[in-house]
Amino acid sequence: MRKKELRLVVTFHTTADAMAMEKECKENQVNGRLIPVPRSISAGCGLAWCAGLEDKDTILSMMDQVGIEHEDLHECMV
Repeated sequence: MRKKELRLVVTFHTTADAMAMEKECKENQVNGRLIPVPRSISAGCGLAWCAGLEDKDTILSMMDQVGIEHEDLHECMV
């Protein structure tokens, strides 16, 4: 079992956006992984991108460049 730590959680309006995020992050070697949305967060599609807080600027920049829209950004224990 993973140890919970404070992480950046990016939520999406649609599953298509979440899947596009996974694809683009792999292609651009951006750290993180898709996770089910934590219970403490309510989100549209049920999937979220989880990454280290230190990667926030890189993730937002990459999302802006490729046109992926996020629903919200959260910092929570995951």
